[in-house]
Amino acid sequence: MSEARHHAARNDASAESANEYLTFALGQEEYGVDILKVQEIRGYDTVTRLPDAPDYIKGVINLRGTIVPVIDMRLKFRLERAEYNALTVMIVLNVADRVVGMVVDSVSDVIQLEAAQIRPVPDIGSAIDRQFITGIGTQGERMLILLEIERLMSSAEMGLVTQAAAA
Repeated sequence: MSEARHHAARNDASAESANEYLTFALGQEEYGVDILKVQEIRGYDTVTRLPDAPDYIKGVINLRGTIVPVIDMRLKFRLERAEYNALTVMIVLNVADRVVGMVVDSVSDVIQLEAAQIRPVPDIGSAIDRQFITGIGTQGERMLILLEIERLMSSAEMGLVTQAAAA
């Protein structure tokens, strides 16, 4: 019996050092965001376009009485434009006390990564600003680009969160 208790305690300790990430695809790449930032996953809805907004801000939706800005992550990361179809998904996030939707190609699954499975971002030129990447998650042959989604969505260039709320 004590061996089973020891095994359970070891599992509890390893669960504390592991983080869960919702994985999603943009083009050929797989990304991950902290599952604790995810409020819900829904199909892509028609958005109301805002005048003079950057192209990556698709517009806003009314989500149960809350006006939610919607970001096209392909456009934000300067990837090729995607066709919006039945597989297109919107991940609704809760970042810096603000609800934000991000459009991605598809959602894969939720994975758990130990600290040892997260590698630093290599120092190479990238289309994505490195300050918005926490690391590269590895699980066997699978590699995920782990996004610092709160920092990305609250960055000054996004203009979605007031600086007072982001501080």
